[in-house]
Amino acid sequence: MSPVKKKTNSEDYLRMYRQMVRIRVFEDNANQLYLSAKMPGLTHMYSGEEAVAVGICEALRVSDKITSTHRGHGHCVAKGARFKEMFCELLGREEGYCRGKGGSMHIADQSNGNLGANAIVGGSMGIATGSALRAKLQGSDDVTVCFFGDGATAQGLLYEVMNMAALWKLPVIYACENNGYSEYTKTEEIAAGSIVARAEAFGIESFRVDGQDVLAVNDLAQKLVGRARRGEGPFFIELVTYRYHGHHVGDINRDYYRSKEEEAIWKERRDPIVNFGKWLTDEGVASAKELQAIEEEVRADAKAAVEYALAARYPEAAEVDMHVYAATDPDTLRPGA
Repeated sequence: MSPVKKKTNSEDYLRMYRQMVRIRVFEDNANQLYLSAKMPGLTHMYSGEEAVAVGICEALRVSDKITSTHRGHGHCVAKGARFKEMFCELLGREEGYCRGKGGSMHIADQSNGNLGANAIVGGSMGIATGSALRAKLQGSDDVTVCFFGDGATAQGLLYEVMNMAALWKLPVIYACENNGYSEYTKTEEIAAGSIVARAEAFGIESFRVDGQDVLAVNDLAQKLVGRARRGEGPFFIELVTYRYHGHHVGDINRDYYRSKEEEAIWKERRDPIVNFGKWLTDEGVASAKELQAIEEEVRADAKAAVEYALAARYPEAAEVDMHVYAATDPDTLRPGA
């Protein structure tokens, strides 16, 4: 682990550990729901990347905003989402965050500043930059974090919004989760040159950090979020991480694009939860028994939430056109109004 100075309040560290465990446990349950044919549609597992979402989101306020990706469960949980509403959303139930209409790739949780996951690769870049512009125009000190994968660096939208963010000094942090693969292709085969250099070309201060080290991620995030609040943004971070599952839950036989040996190395040596747990015990922050108790509690919470969601109601058929368009006052649509 990164040699970050230990905080005086060990609760901060235990919260980060719990949040990473919550993400892993949520994904374990989501994967099982898919494999047992109880969940409609596809989903993309975040397992292995927990330190990125938690390290960054623990540096944010509730009022700060994030935008997410098709692999977005981890961001949603890290920003404060509850299991019950998340599982209801995945299962298309009325009590889901989007009344069951968004599903895995479109969960949004406005109450915690999550502007939403996005099934379009790079689709949330404009949303995040617009959110940062809103904060600046309103005189707010809110910061927006835009999560996206290494594959999204091929999208032209990224360069358009980074240009605007740099020109207007917007309080936005572009967080590139480089998990080594763009779907089924190695990142080095789709991204020429340096990823951080792309942001640096716009004069954006950029950083590369070990995305498996929650302390290193959180330390950097705290510094950059603070600077962004003071009007020193934007910033760009490349977070080197790894996804344990395939591109999506149906991507099971991965031998044709990555080896089992490679997966084993990351799981056995670079697991963010295991390594952070070892650091916590070595530093005397918590015992192995206490960490086990946290995991058991989280698993029990997830089990109860899944059972609740499976028994929850679907939305009424009459809702099919609700929330499709913004509500408008007919009088405002009159010519000259």
